[in-house]
Amino acid sequence: MAGKLKRAMTARQIQMIGLASGIGTGLFLSSAYTIHTAGAFGTILAYSIGAILVYLVMLSVAELSIAMPQTGAFHYHAQKLIGPATGFFVAISYWLTWTVALGSEFTASGIIMQRWFPNVPVWAFSGLFIVIILLSNIFSVKIFGESEYWLAAIKVVAIIAFLVIGVLILTGVLHSSQTQNVGFQNVFSHGLFPNGIGAVFTTMLAVNFAFSGTELMAITAGEAADPTHAIAKAVKAVWWRQVIFFIGSITILAAIIPYEKAGVTQSPFVTVFSMIGIPYAADIMNFVILTGIISMANSGLYASTRMLWSLSHEGLISAKFEKVNQNGIPIRALLASLVGALLALGSSFMAAGSLYLILVEVSGLAVVFVWVAISWSHYKYYQLLTREKRTQDLRYPKWAYPLLPLAGFIGSSLSIILVVFDPEQLGALLWSIPFIIIVYGYYYLRFKWWPKHHLTAVKASKQTVGE
Repeated sequence: MAGKLKRAMTARQIQMIGLASGIGTGLFLSSAYTIHTAGAFGTILAYSIGAILVYLVMLSVAELSIAMPQTGAFHYHAQKLIGPATGFFVAISYWLTWTVALGSEFTASGIIMQRWFPNVPVWAFSGLFIVIILLSNIFSVKIFGESEYWLAAIKVVAIIAFLVIGVLILTGVLHSSQTQNVGFQNVFSHGLFPNGIGAVFTTMLAVNFAFSGTELMAITAGEAADPTHAIAKAVKAVWWRQVIFFIGSITILAAIIPYEKAGVTQSPFVTVFSMIGIPYAADIMNFVILTGIISMANSGLYASTRMLWSLSHEGLISAKFEKVNQNGIPIRALLASLVGALLALGSSFMAAGSLYLILVEVSGLAVVFVWVAISWSHYKYYQLLTREKRTQDLRYPKWAYPLLPLAGFIGSSLSIILVVFDPEQLGALLWSIPFIIIVYGYYYLRFKWWPKHHLTAVKASKQTVGE
């Protein structure tokens, strides 16, 4: 069938996808690294900066997605407002981000299941979850939206339960021999920045990774029943809930767990539950983390599939990937994304120390490149409406322009630049340079300097904004 997707996703589903897509291993596991590196107060500061940055990016996403409700979302916006080469780079970056993440999540799900079934090999569980994720995505976008809603709901309930328990611990209602001396004194007991203020900024990439995924709801705009209402409502609802969930959780963790004892061998959430003697605390949190991994894989396959479909729809890759079945699912793009994830999974076994490590490092930084492109696209959109004297079409007050998109652009750019000061993350930046050169080089070679494909690129780039 022709490449027409179905608008069947509800505002309720989009809100939950936007809220829970950012709640995953970044919060459940990586938060321990941030606390240990930046200290208690430094971690709260880092997550507060991250929350402000993600809100700026989400405001840009909302305005662009409502003005141009396309499935490609920020790929489409970058292509029309910045340039087709940058749009191509954004799409490839985001597709790579989720494809590599899928491979990691399939492996992680098998490892977690081995905790309960040690005699069953990891690949068996990985295969089982691959089938489950495929079934969730292959039938209809409505089934995907509903399955993701309930997977996400488990994560949200777990966070709310943790917040309640954390407040009870800090107020002395719940206590044990391990919680007698906990309190907000842990936040300041070693000074504001025990490892220096520079440690706060070097953890920003990990913090942004924790928030990443929230932008995924923009991709649903092309399949939302009412994108104008759904996206605007989702951005408002998602941000303040994320502030409560992320900043609240991090504040409680930092207050209860001394920064020097925040290890990276287990989830800090498990540490807190264990401190007050909750039975099977590790099992409960591993179940929540497993659910989070499956949820991220579910959303990841959806996002990578739609990004591939968008590339095909814009004439940048083979038209075969634009084909959809009778339910509006781009089956070929879906299977191609799944194959890409399986190749990434295979490379983790066959070339764990070389190719896979490079893929992980590049994909980890790629999502921040996407944030940079989103903010710059929003700035270019503001410039376009100013030139055309249509500033009345802007969604936010006049004083917000161009401050809002430029603040998001500068904040996202600084998150990338600051990686230079962290030797452990510098490899991600260094490997991203040849990645950028290869993607842009491929685009110009194929669509600018190769006459056979020149007309396709011109056709794709000359469509007007808002079509």
